[in-house]
Amino acid sequence: MDRDKTTRDAGKVRLGVYICHCGVNIARTVDVKAVAKAAASFPGVAVAKTYAYMCSDPGQSLIKAHIREHRLTGVVVAACSPRMHEPTFRAALAEAGVNPYLLDMANIREQCSWIHDDGAEATVKATDLVRAAVARAGHLAGLSTREVPVTPAALVVGAGISGIQAALDIAESGYRVYLVEQSPSIGGHMAQLDKTFPTLDCSACILTPKMVDAARHPKIELLTYSVIEDVSGYVGNFTVRVRKRARYVDPDECTACGDCTKVCPVAVPNEFDEGLGTRKAIYQPFPQAVPAAFVLDMDQCLGNNPIACGRCRKACSRKCIDYDDKDEIVEVKVGTIVVATGMDVFDAATLPQLGYGRYEDVLTSLEFERLVCASGPTAGAVTRVSRPEPPKSVVFIQCVGSRDEKVGNPYCSRICCMYTAKQAHLVREKLPNAKITVFYMDVRAFGKGFEEFYDRVRKENVLYVRGSVSEIYRRGDRLVVLGEDTLVGEPVEVEADLVVLAVGLTPRPETADVVKLLKLSRSSDGFLMEAHPKLRPVDTSIDGVFLAGCCQGPKDIPDAVAQAKAAASSAIAPMARGSVTAEALTAVIDEDLCSGCRVCVGVCPYGALAFDPMDKVSKVNEALCKGCGTCAAACPSGSIAMGHFTSDQLLAQVVALIGERNG
Repeated sequence: MDRDKTTRDAGKVRLGVYICHCGVNIARTVDVKAVAKAAASFPGVAVAKTYAYMCSDPGQSLIKAHIREHRLTGVVVAACSPRMHEPTFRAALAEAGVNPYLLDMANIREQCSWIHDDGAEATVKATDLVRAAVARAGHLAGLSTREVPVTPAALVVGAGISGIQAALDIAESGYRVYLVEQSPSIGGHMAQLDKTFPTLDCSACILTPKMVDAARHPKIELLTYSVIEDVSGYVGNFTVRVRKRARYVDPDECTACGDCTKVCPVAVPNEFDEGLGTRKAIYQPFPQAVPAAFVLDMDQCLGNNPIACGRCRKACSRKCIDYDDKDEIVEVKVGTIVVATGMDVFDAATLPQLGYGRYEDVLTSLEFERLVCASGPTAGAVTRVSRPEPPKSVVFIQCVGSRDEKVGNPYCSRICCMYTAKQAHLVREKLPNAKITVFYMDVRAFGKGFEEFYDRVRKENVLYVRGSVSEIYRRGDRLVVLGEDTLVGEPVEVEADLVVLAVGLTPRPETADVVKLLKLSRSSDGFLMEAHPKLRPVDTSIDGVFLAGCCQGPKDIPDAVAQAKAAASSAIAPMARGSVTAEALTAVIDEDLCSGCRVCVGVCPYGALAFDPMDKVSKVNEALCKGCGTCAAACPSGSIAMGHFTSDQLLAQVVALIGERNG
């Protein structure tokens, strides 16, 4: 990367300082005119002005006009977070013919006006921040970027509804897509659902065509029953190593006739039915599975130590079962990555007072979905689990594992209120005479048609009780739900034959592996963190990696699909351009000072540094470097400098502050 190494003569520095009112966000607490007046006297400042909204077009035009009028060599903007608006002001400098990296920003909103009540003190602090920014701006040097070519292919990790939609959108734009799913079939949790709220559409009827489209699309390569082992490279040029686990059944030859499973002597709990039903050791995950092929669970296969029993292979007329099948490593090169790894449901056993895992007739909402689904273990009949008879009383308990700081999940899972209403409706539809009670904290019917659906369910003789449940215990052959009606302040006791816990959404356990592989961040709730909650909701801190669906946070199907389409659009953009601009703020190593100790290689969170055995020094991959400064802080020889954050620049800020305080 070319860098402007020219040392700027302090006598030739001409800075423009601009103080933003941010409406009243800043000006209500900070005396912006006083800050501008003080800034006008700082060394090197040619002009200092205030404006109501510096980020607006007129505000940017003011900066560009002053650059030409006052021959400015740099700009300082005192406004809100540079995370939000630094790119805006850099673009303004570039349009005026000034290197965009000759800009510094002082954050006087988040660091002053928003956290201080004393206006006088806030003004003093804002002035100090501007003084430090001016001192640093006088030492800034121009930087230049470079273009990196982009491989015209994308990787989508996770093949639930979000991953499928993202893959289809990218493929429809003409780009190759590798769709990786760790399960034997694509479809995700949506494939387990019976109906979708609020329209009561058949979930499989909506999802299955999408699954088939993904499998048949000439631009999409399905990598099911596969896991990602390694990701290297950078935006535009990722190399991904995928392990395709042995299925022991050739998916291209298998016709899903089922002859093999008929003779298999092994029956184990069926994961797809949440353990309410059983499957054989050789099985098809569900009737609409894609690919429509069986898979052999060798861990459960009878006599697989030392050999399999062989009955399934004898029954297979197409001879597509191979006990010697091995895992296969596939390496793909892609330009962008969409992460759509989905979510998990809260483990209700964490709350033993609710009886989950102790009483058979206490189910989670996902288990109930399989119970009520026509393709489920009871063919859609709502029955008690403990005995094959329909329940006379069904109790739903909301916010299990959501909005609960005690279990570490203070957030709302967003979908529980509505899927509970849907499930209550399904019970009423199948069991017209059943007593149905819903314990709730608040009903959050925020989406299109949600409030109307909630009202409809209440009119179907479903009793909503605002209150919390303290305990569930057995009395005879029935369950007793103890709670409190918080509207009247009285205890409530309801006898039930079936209790459904509306469990919230939680991050998948594999999220930690995804974070390590892709160097992503997690928010406080454990889900993957977006780059900016408002302006970059599908971007991550890693260029070229985007988020879709519930891996980013709880959401319903329409929102998951919408985010998938947004992530696909973001992933397509760099491929359509053919190149991306590499980050200019990167580490720079003085090879004459580098001792080759490799400390920087070990501490770099982005894998941007590597030891060169020929030159015996560490070197920076500028396309991977994010300019975090970890390596520079750790370097024992001081051979690493950060572009745009050099020691001279940072010391100038410190001296400006200390000098003023001591003065």
